[in-house]
Amino acid sequence: QVQLVESGGRLVQAGGSLRLSCAASGRTFSAYAMAWFRQAPGKDHEFVTAISGSGDSTSYGDSVKGRFTISRDDAKNTVYLQMNSLKPEDTAVYYCAASVYGLTVTRLLYTYWGQGTQVTVSS
Repeated sequence: QVQLVESGGRLVQAGGSLRLSCAASGRTFSAYAMAWFRQAPGKDHEFVTAISGSGDSTSYGDSVKGRFTISRDDAKNTVYLQMNSLKPEDTAVYYCAASVYGLTVTRLLYTYWGQGTQVTVSS
């Protein structure tokens, strides 16, 4: 069982930066691939980025490539999402998720989810 708690979401102006954190419980954090998804009002969940359990592989959605960076600190059981050059279309609830199936973009393969943190980008 893994519990995930996101933090760091807030209102930010377009062009600004923000770092989200996701703290995980449990002693086997490195066994999980971690991902960030987001959901804007009226839209489905969108894959943002993921990182493998070892931290040596990452994947990014096309809409965030070159602007967002995922990283993990296994000593702190925490995964981060650094978001730069934010745009109004990045406004969404951002969710952290954990998968035992390895790095994947498939939402259904992520077993554990956080409660989400709101990011709002003003124009």
